[in-house]
Amino acid sequence: MDNAFKFTITEDMEDERIDKCVSQLIDSLSRSFIQKLLKSNEVFVNEKPVKSNYRVKYDDEVTFTLPDAVEPEIEAEDIPLDIVYEDADILIINKPKGMVVHPAAGHYNGTVVNAVMFHCKGNLSGINGVMRPGIVHRIDMDTTGSLIICKNDISHNAIAAQLKEHSITRKYHAIVCGVLKEDEGTIDKPIGRDPKDRKQMAVNPQGKDAITHYRVLKRFKGYTYVECQLETGRTHQIRVHMASIGHPLLGDETYSHGGVKKPSAGLQGQCLHAKIIGFVHPRTGDYMEFDTELPAYFQQLLDKLPE
Repeated sequence: MDNAFKFTITEDMEDERIDKCVSQLIDSLSRSFIQKLLKSNEVFVNEKPVKSNYRVKYDDEVTFTLPDAVEPEIEAEDIPLDIVYEDADILIINKPKGMVVHPAAGHYNGTVVNAVMFHCKGNLSGINGVMRPGIVHRIDMDTTGSLIICKNDISHNAIAAQLKEHSITRKYHAIVCGVLKEDEGTIDKPIGRDPKDRKQMAVNPQGKDAITHYRVLKRFKGYTYVECQLETGRTHQIRVHMASIGHPLLGDETYSHGGVKKPSAGLQGQCLHAKIIGFVHPRTGDYMEFDTELPAYFQQLLDKLPE
């Protein structure tokens, strides 16, 4: 993989701090990481090293090379798993709130991967590399619910193909701010990186097709309990789509745009649960569907919301 980067500053970037400019252009790199490169004199403007406070000028040529990545050794950890189903090919777990799916910067321990490595004794698919063994799809850290783990490459390829074809049933339950008027509806809006904040997603005409179907389960005073079914599976799709129609998820500070209200006090992240998942088993060819119970925090919120 080529770790060398080279780009020219355009008029719309002019006078931006270089650390901010580079992190916006390359969303896989954090601003703090860019600042470390700058501090080590590894970022050049017009062939001269610059510091973080340098403000770029039109037609500046920026170049830098990333150091070779060193993948940390991921350790198996004896972490309890809420197992919904298991056989020789797949494992279905009910992921708790606050648990990261796979290791990444800042989260090398306590993840789903650490837990399933211990549980499965190394019998996991290797297609996604040493950092994501067994992982064929993911849900956000603060989203709870059904997650498929693949124990071998055959099952991984089969589930991945169904995900690509959008044939897997994925129904989420959520509490959104505001009262939805229609009993059901479809949101068909492309999702891509937010041009104003490259670390977030947004409805973006330049993004990928994204379709979410929703139906009202119960209305409360100021809130609505909904089921959202994914037709596509874009990053943060439900959170972005529901916010785009004026009904952000309760507790979602990232996409609420000021819409997080009182019942979210003490709530860790968005109120979203991957409740139902259905797919064709990779070995038997039978359709299987699993329904996981709402977590305690979610049910307690439903019980206390004013009707």
